[in-house]
Amino acid sequence: MPIFEFRCNECQDIFELLVLNQDETIELCCPKCKSNNFERVLSTTNFAVTNTAGGQSQAKAQTRTCSGGSCTTYEIPGCD
Repeated sequence: MPIFEFRCNECQDIFELLVLNQDETIELCCPKCKSNNFERVLSTTNFAVTNTAGGQSQAKAQTRTCSGGSCTTYEIPGCD
């Protein structure tokens, strides 16, 4: 069940929508100002991974220059 996040273009409020059924018709409007002028935004994520010793492992990022500008690769710890 995905949760979609939207930003109202009128009042700048950010709100979420839980989609239970992809075939369901939903009339969506901003819960704060009731505008139907909004855009979908990319939600941020947050995670914590622990290793077997009980400590937290950190994600590693490597940034380098590529043809499109700069590229970043993330190595996220977890099960090997």
